[in-house]
Amino acid sequence: MDFSKAVVLVTGANRGLGRTFAAEFAKRGAKVYAGARNPASVEDPDVIPVHLDVTDDAQVEAVAKELGDVTIVINNAGVLLAGEDVGSIKAEYDVNVFGIVRMTDAFAPVLKVNGGGVLVNVLSIAAWLGRPAWRGYASSKAAAWSLTRSAREGLREQGTQVIAVHSAFIDTDMAAAQTGPKITTEDLVAQVLRAIENGDDEVLADDTTRAVKASLAS
Repeated sequence: MDFSKAVVLVTGANRGLGRTFAAEFAKRGAKVYAGARNPASVEDPDVIPVHLDVTDDAQVEAVAKELGDVTIVINNAGVLLAGEDVGSIKAEYDVNVFGIVRMTDAFAPVLKVNGGGVLVNVLSIAAWLGRPAWRGYASSKAAAWSLTRSAREGLREQGTQVIAVHSAFIDTDMAAAQTGPKITTEDLVAQVLRAIENGDDEVLADDTTRAVKASLAS
């Protein structure tokens, strides 16, 4: 794929993995909209800051109407909260699950008009590993995985490639307290771009993730 002809929207693009997505697409010549709750926090001069809160129905719909040239959507925005009370779990679902629903519903028509395009959902190995300490996050990613599969079937006819991205720990602020192996944001983004070029449906970004996915059948 010639990414210099792509128009990309990245959610949660002001830091971590989202910032790397935005920077790499821009490096390859794409026009990049960097979505963030606080657009002033987007510091890369090669991207276009966009005020975007994926928990706000009206705002997502308004941004979709404004950005009618988008051909690739990266649903990167996500949260992992320390609490496991009902309120915290609801907040995780509002971003990790309903945020993807809002973005998919708003931008699927845009992608269709622009030839089909690509929808990338950043998920997690947690989709397959429930843990008491992060039951909200893990179950939200499991729900997002199911939503991704549904979107793939639903958008197949309009020619939209839908990619699920799974990884273990990524070297970002979210995993700062973790001491185990971490994949770099640059490595993960490179794998996603290859998946787009190859027409793949899934990215299993590291050995741990590939082993866990392979073990599901047993």
